[in-house]
Amino acid sequence: MFVVSAPSGAGKSSLCRELIDSLPNLRQSISFATRNKREGEQDGVDYHFIRPEAFQSMIEQQQLAEWAEVHGNLYGTSLNTLTDAADAGIDLLLDIDCQGAAQLINNHQQGVFVFILPPDYAELEKRLRERGTDSEDVIQRRMKNAAQEISQAHWYDYLVVNDNFESARESLVAIITAERCRGRRTMHLLEKFNAKGEI
Repeated sequence: MFVVSAPSGAGKSSLCRELIDSLPNLRQSISFATRNKREGEQDGVDYHFIRPEAFQSMIEQQQLAEWAEVHGNLYGTSLNTLTDAADAGIDLLLDIDCQGAAQLINNHQQGVFVFILPPDYAELEKRLRERGTDSEDVIQRRMKNAAQEISQAHWYDYLVVNDNFESARESLVAIITAERCRGRRTMHLLEKFNAKGEI
């Protein structure tokens, strides 16, 4: 499980899409969300869009591995998504915020946690304004939230600065490739050598 977090405007979603396209056996986890669909988004592809009452029911029935309220909307990852990927031997990429990532750690979920940083606050605000989708109030709220999120970045396993998109993508590919080669994840490769018991 690879968990990627970032403040809004840091380029997290675009980088995650690139990772899915670049790496085999890596699947995007599709979160549940109570917000309205944006133009071009598809239900079941970008998010599972559900009503707040349905989301609350999932919380009460303990069907979520993590969930959080972000910018007034609820987002969460289904436990079934994690177990299905584990059973199938597929690496899962979670594009979630700091609240959700912290819940996964507190619930003893094993994973690799990566935080995407903007070059600085000025560049982050510039990117938010260039999107042209948010009001001034929303931009200011996102900037305030960004400061809170960046203050949590110290407990992530990796920090990647997205000052250049291609460099950031290469860093993320390198992280995932290295983590897949860790000894504890590749012990099965030694079985054919140990089976003979020969030195």
